[in-house]
Parts: sequence; C-alpha cells; structure tokens
Amino acid sequence: MSQLSSAARGLLVVGATVALALPAAAQTKTPKYSNEFLNLGVGARALGMGKVQVSLATDATAGYWNPAGLANQTRKYDGVLMHSELFSGVVKNDYAAFSTPLDSKSAIGVSVMRLGVDNIADTRALLDEYGGVHYDKITYFSVADYALLLSYARKIEKVEGLSVGANAKIIYRNIGSFAHGYGFGIDAGLQYNHKGWNLGLMARDITTTFTQWTINADEYQKGINNTAANGVDAIPTNSAEITLPRFVLGVGRRVELPKQFSALLAADFEATTDGQRNTLVSSKAVSVDPRVGLELGYKNLVFLRGGVGNYQKIQSFTKNANGDYDSSWKGQYSLGAGVAISGLRVDLALSRLAVEKLGNTSQTNSLIVSLGYSFK
Repeated sequence: MSQLSSAARGLLVVGATVALALPAAAQTKTPKYSNEFLNLGVGARALGMGKVQVSLATDATAGYWNPAGLANQTRKYDGVLMHSELFSGVVKNDYAAFSTPLDSKSAIGVSVMRLGVDNIADTRALLDEYGGVHYDKITYFSVADYALLLSYARKIEKVEGLSVGANAKIIYRNIGSFAHGYGFGIDAGLQYNHKGWNLGLMARDITTTFTQWTINADEYQKGINNTAANGVDAIPTNSAEITLPRFVLGVGRRVELPKQFSALLAADFEATTDGQRNTLVSSKAVSVDPRVGLELGYKNLVFLRGGVGNYQKIQSFTKNANGDYDSSWKGQYSLGAGVAISGLRVDLALSRLAVEKLGNTSQTNSLIVSLGYSFK
C-alpha cells in the first residue's frame, strides 16, 4: 500500500465503507446476473478478440477491462468511443472513455456506459372504460442502465513491470417512471509484463456492489387492477440488489513474425461466484468461462482479429433414438479488423451471440464500431 497515493487509498476506504453500509438500508437479494450490462464488454478491438483483454489493455478502455493497464499508457491523452446495437437494433449500447497519466508512475481515467431500450409504448390508457380507443394517450418511456467508472493506476517501483489499479463504480438504472436504482462498488486489478508475456488479474465488484432500488408504486399500478383474484403480481417493494464478485485471470503473448507481421495470442478465464452457470467449468461455488483471442498485425498498422468464448450447453428440441433430447456445446464467436494511423484507431467487430431460436440454429449477429484517438 505504500506505493499507492493517499487519493487511491481514500477511494478504496470510502468504497468499502459505503458498500458495507448499504445492505442495512433495505431488504437485500443476490440474484444471478445482477448488473449484467456491465459485463457485455467495450471497445471493438476487445470484442473482436472474444472479450480477451485483461492482460492486454493499455489505452482508455483499460478503465473497464483492467484499470492497472492505464499505468502502461504510452501517450499523454487517450479517448475511445463505441456504439453497438443488439437484437436487430432494439438495444443500444454506447460507451466513452478518457485517460491520461499523472506522472511517469500513475494515471487516471473516466468511463461512461449506457445500455438501453428506448421508445417503449405505454398503452395502459389506450382503452377507456367504454372500450373506446385513444391513440393520443399512448406514451413512451425508456429502460436504461448507466455506469460511471473513475479509475486510478500506479506502477509498483519495487517490481519491474507490475502495475495495480482500482475503479470507483457508480451505477444508475432506470425503468421509465416506474422504478430506479443507484449503486456503488469497487473493482481492482493488476498487470504484470515480463519478457513479452502479459499477465493480468481483474476483480470486479470486489467489495460486492449494492444497487438500491426505489419503486414508484403509484405509477406502477396506474391502469392495473392489482388484486390477487385477477392473478396480478404484487407491486415490487424497495430493495437492495447485491452483485457478487467475479474474477478474471488473463495471459497473453506477442510474437514478432517475418516481414513486419506480428501475432498476439491471449486467453482470459472468468470466474463468477453468484451460483452455478451454464459454462464449461460449472459448480455451485464457482463457474469458469474460458475465452481465447488472436490478433494478427502488419506494421502495427492493420489488424485482423478473432475470438471465441461463452460456451454453453444448448439442448435441442428433437429427440434421439433413445427418446432423449440431444445437447451440444455452442460458443460465441467473433471477428474483427482495425486500422491505426497517427494515433487514430478505427476498429470493427462482428460478434455472434450464443442464442438459439426455437427449432433451428440461426443466431443473432451484432456489429460493433469504436473509434480511439491518442496524442502526446
């Protein structure tokens, strides 16, 4: 801890104090996939490599993937913008980040994220008591999740190639005028670079992250006869949602090839602690999702990328000769490309979600675009 500034120590202390105090405010619960919008990934370079980045990120996106990587930023200022659309454009995913070194040993960064569905029609007032239709009474609302990450990183002088970092994470989640939630948590990470090897460890929600939900009961029950006789669920009550920690271990290796080509191969192993998941390594205590990514470069100018991960066992809807339903492992595959010229980085990624439609094997593709720019 002697290597950390007083500001970084204060950030960790405040984060832990707030995290420990929040559960007493309301009834708490620990659902699986809590605040999952924070785990979709950012930056087309990373997403083109199958979300393998914990040991590699050294630009503004490191604030998300591993804040320790900010200490290895080579230019004075770096910024990244990203936009992607999921499920045929219904869901919009936007991200912006900026980072800069404070001195030769430390750096700071800020990241902003939004995932939302807009223009959802509220038709509760469409019909009057006589069955008349009033289209002018249709209103629209949005469901959106926001996150602000404030990052700090520092090199450890006593161990060459080692850096550590932390995020203070502020969350706001909104369901129109029906409900909203505020949350706070801490991430921590480290990177170690030695003789061409890159190692990284990221601990997300290391203090656990608490999101306090407030329900607008009056708005929720407008136009609804909320009685048990009609089979309508009871109005939700205020509660605190706990996001349990997850850990990501990463390793990468860059190799220089003939004629100014290069290859970067990396793997991440993400371990979740919120219950048994449908992953390659699955247990009640911990589930592990391994991911592998490859980046081929030419003159550090043009890049081609690929990645695979998120393997899940999918059950088919046809029976075999024994009368049982077959199942098979299916993963999420991604491809990407990028160009870097004079500090400007343009990256594209195409990711195929491991989501099957009933009765066939078609899947949903997602196109991700990100722009990055760094200068001295």
